[in-house]
Amino acid sequence: MRRQAIRRALACFTLLSLGLALAAGVQSGAGGSPDVRKTRQVAPGVEHIEIRRGDPGRWVINVLVLDPARVRLALGRARDRGVGTETTSSIAGRRGALAATNGGYFRTEGPYRGEPAGIVLQSGQVLSEPYRRRPGLAVSNAGRRTLLAVVDVALRAEVVASKKARRRIDGINRPRLDDELILFTPEFDRTTLTGPQGIEVLVGGGRVASVEDSGGGAVIPKSGFVLSAHGEAAAWVRANVRPGTRIERKMDVRFEPRPKFVPEFVIGGGPRLVRDSRTVLPPDPEIYRPGFADARHPRTAAGLRADGRILLVTVDGRQPERSVGMTIAELAALLAELGAVEAINMDGGGSTTMVVRDKVVNSPSDPAGERAVGDALLVLPR
Repeated sequence: MRRQAIRRALACFTLLSLGLALAAGVQSGAGGSPDVRKTRQVAPGVEHIEIRRGDPGRWVINVLVLDPARVRLALGRARDRGVGTETTSSIAGRRGALAATNGGYFRTEGPYRGEPAGIVLQSGQVLSEPYRRRPGLAVSNAGRRTLLAVVDVALRAEVVASKKARRRIDGINRPRLDDELILFTPEFDRTTLTGPQGIEVLVGGGRVASVEDSGGGAVIPKSGFVLSAHGEAAAWVRANVRPGTRIERKMDVRFEPRPKFVPEFVIGGGPRLVRDSRTVLPPDPEIYRPGFADARHPRTAAGLRADGRILLVTVDGRQPERSVGMTIAELAALLAELGAVEAINMDGGGSTTMVVRDKVVNSPSDPAGERAVGDALLVLPR
């Protein structure tokens, strides 16, 4: 009992020390060089801290510290659709956000540009499937406080045409590949944007309204969905589905660890940076491409402190005279230093953007300036 009391006292002392350090204008940084910190209150429950660390041109860090009882987090989709891009500042301005950062990974080219490359779950609906076992950020604004959790997501999706006719759904709201069955929902776009080398099933009211063979680009019913199939999947459709067939889609979504709340939304990111107050390293090389973790890049991250406060962080990079960026290990150490007990890396590179009161406060690395992205994390008043 005495040891537990000592541990609790040390933990409280550590958190108090960290809080005093974050409030200070100048603090010792890497290699003993002083941090230059500017702190301002943006709105009730929203604090913005700019940190310039190390020798000139080393790191420029922007931190939002959010009171979960005063603000809420929302997922802002580009153009309010499942495909297409829009700058973080535009999404934030359109939604009246107090502040924002860019969100998850997305497809960067082609007709499906802006389509999420990872889990997106919103209002109980899966709008994009998990990608390569990357984790997600789960958020709930129910109750008096906004809650966060970093979760691994497993999805089992299938379509059922009869007791003996069922087939897995290979993807959701994304391009159809060979032999795949893809589900398109009304949140995606007006049409499926698919080519003619397949078959598409339009479903409304739980029944097949029509089957369109070799047309592509089917219009998605506003109160239904489209199943788009190619090759082997198309053969299954032709054998089991016809106009009037009662058809059902089933989704089994599982989170690990299971959050203590029902998520309002989940947005994909990765890798996980901090778990149970410990940095998580290294990221799985089978999931993240070479150079992603070990090279210094602009970074965006989200985290949760022990006191429930939320951290949104950007680190500028690819600008040697201003800021060189961070490796994943350096970013994880930064989030731990800021007090995160849970944290996740989000999309970075040229996407890294922080907006405060309609102004971009970091320095995006693309030569053209702020990059158009697939989605954003929005800070809104409660």
